[in-house]
Amino acid sequence: MKLPTDVVRMYKEVHGWVGIIAGLALFVAFYAGALTMFEEPLQRWASQPSTLAPPPSLERTPELVAKVKAQYPEAARGHEVNLVIDAAHPGRVSWRAPGGRRGEHGGGATYFASLAPDGSLQVEKQQRSQVANFIDVLHQQVGLPFSHAIAMPIMGGISLLYVVAMVSGLAVLLPSLVKDLFALRIGRNAKRMWLDVHNVLGFFSLPFHIIIALTAVVFAFHDEFYSAQRLAFSDAASRARPMMRAEAAIADTPSLTPVQIVQRLEQQAPGFTPHQIVYGQGGGILPALRVQGTDPRYGQRGPTYGIAGLDPSTGEIVDRSFMPGMQDGWSATTTGFFTLHFGSFGGYPIRWAYFLLGLTGAFLFYTGNLLWVESRRRRERKAGAVKQTRATRILSALTVGVPLGCVAGISVTLAAAKVLGASASYGVHSAIYYAVFVLFTLWALLRGAAKAGGELAIVGAISMLAIPAASLIGGRDLYDAAALLMVDLVAGLLALGLVGIALSARRRARSGATDSVWSAPAQAA
Repeated sequence: MKLPTDVVRMYKEVHGWVGIIAGLALFVAFYAGALTMFEEPLQRWASQPSTLAPPPSLERTPELVAKVKAQYPEAARGHEVNLVIDAAHPGRVSWRAPGGRRGEHGGGATYFASLAPDGSLQVEKQQRSQVANFIDVLHQQVGLPFSHAIAMPIMGGISLLYVVAMVSGLAVLLPSLVKDLFALRIGRNAKRMWLDVHNVLGFFSLPFHIIIALTAVVFAFHDEFYSAQRLAFSDAASRARPMMRAEAAIADTPSLTPVQIVQRLEQQAPGFTPHQIVYGQGGGILPALRVQGTDPRYGQRGPTYGIAGLDPSTGEIVDRSFMPGMQDGWSATTTGFFTLHFGSFGGYPIRWAYFLLGLTGAFLFYTGNLLWVESRRRRERKAGAVKQTRATRILSALTVGVPLGCVAGISVTLAAAKVLGASASYGVHSAIYYAVFVLFTLWALLRGAAKAGGELAIVGAISMLAIPAASLIGGRDLYDAAALLMVDLVAGLLALGLVGIALSARRRARSGATDSVWSAPAQAA
């Protein structure tokens, strides 16, 4: 279908303006979002090795729970039995300190317990590193340093602009789709090459971007959607009441042993792999006894797990709202939004795919802004403006400073997490990130896009290499070699990419077209 020229021109203008408005925020969201695909390895990488004895068997776990409750009465109100022991869950039994419930920023100390070889109780207090949670919040709030209540509606608006940019971009590409889609013209015309790369990336990753955009709108207006759901499906509230009564009555109800719970769950859901048994801590409509785990055959409600709500006295699955493969139509539909956005299906192959698509999306917004700013400068030149206008200088500087500031800020705060450990609070990580981010942005505004592009890319690569350097400083014992290797390898590859960007920017600044915003002589003029 061939669209009229004036319609294509209109869509091109819409695509450009919407992209420049939302592109910088979307770069932060996609880059940080790509890293959240490996939130658990990041958490393990940032965690300190445990000194607890090896966990007791599940058969001996009731003995451990009894000793914990005797010395720590607050654990009777809610505790977990960890079926999978790793750096993030080093003890068989865990619970949170009074007043340590996880808030908006995931705070709160957690205690882990085990049995020493002589049978005595061992307890270790662990303050989880907040760096993975900070990166996740940065992704959710598209980099905005506001409260969650303020940032999320803004994120929803940006997501809607994102949808408009996709529709208008597709309309612009359609007339020349067959001719230009597979024509990657590498040569002296850098603008044409970047346009070809932008079009190819945008077209082939379009399904992924549609999923992310629509699910992001759902998350942004989550409360409003759930309010409508409660009005339309009032029986859901009545089904939830027995669960809340069960939570209140857990102290008076005989609990099954962990071995019995695992056995009865396996009979009812053979493909479900339990990771953690949670006693109490129901809250809202969550049941008093629930098991968190995974089933690779189905999508999961959470980024890394699904939930089976059990009857505390019989072990029967009584709440399937978050249980993979056992949900009703409404719950399965709601879970689908979470599953598609988090990539919480198919295991690590899907997570790696989402990671690469997230980085590709960030690069897509970066190249889109580069093309828009360059086109604006060309139009100004044709209109007789010899010098770059102030607006063009500012936009080109932000196009360099914001993405590179985001990359460097996340790198530095990740390195700080390894060196400082859990002593670095959420506020510390936020302060480190935004200090680096603002510094990069101001430097780009002061030096201009042409000069700052190469300079900041080199500093960004050094910041990225600070991550494996921090591994050597803070993790000499290599207690979690898999997480260490994954984080450091990804950091090294991204650092190489930044070096390539730096070399390209310096070459473009020295010998680029004189009317380009990326030419240092033109900028000086």
